[in-house]
Amino acid sequence: MTDRSTPPRNVAGAEEPIVYVVDDDASVREALGNLLRSVGLRVQMFGSAPEFLQSKLADVASCLVLDIRLPRVSGLDFQADLAEAGIHIPIIFMTGHGDIPMTVRAMKAGAVDFLTKPFRDQDMLDAVTAAIERDRKSRHEAKILSELKARFATLSAREQEVMALVTAGLMNKQVAAEIGIAEITVKIHRGHIMRKMGAKSLAELVKMAQALGVRRTAPQP
Repeated sequence: MTDRSTPPRNVAGAEEPIVYVVDDDASVREALGNLLRSVGLRVQMFGSAPEFLQSKLADVASCLVLDIRLPRVSGLDFQADLAEAGIHIPIIFMTGHGDIPMTVRAMKAGAVDFLTKPFRDQDMLDAVTAAIERDRKSRHEAKILSELKARFATLSAREQEVMALVTAGLMNKQVAAEIGIAEITVKIHRGHIMRKMGAKSLAELVKMAQALGVRRTAPQP
């Protein structure tokens, strides 16, 4: 690693992001640790994939810097193992023996970057910045979806049914005819739905329904 330049921007924050490094070469781990700590990042280092799996991952924005060639399991196989285990963490691969098929496989599986040794310090810093921002965005979106699911769960079965119909584009009288209730009752349900979901407009409610996967196709005229 050479040519240390400017530190990455927009990495620091209230969450205090963390970078995990998995490489069986102690000298590489130490060099990476020094580089990342020099720009204020927290770092945890591991010599093997099993060692990483045995650790408790922090619930903050993070990324994994992973060597392709590891003892017992390759970095690419470990990437697949993490996905199967439901551990979704942005990965930056590094290798001294990269090739195009290997790079394509890694990137198709969701890797943020694939760096060939020796790489510039700034290339690693840029990759880490992008990976942490990706994870921060993913966590934010997951939190919003979780909150939406919690709100949706407070709706009664009838309200959920009305929400599906309304967000499919049906008017109140159509919803009433579809489920066999009075139009005034539909209006009451809509008011409850808007309040419980925290939607300020029908357009906003439609976006919520899309995010939740709540769909009901409107009948053809």
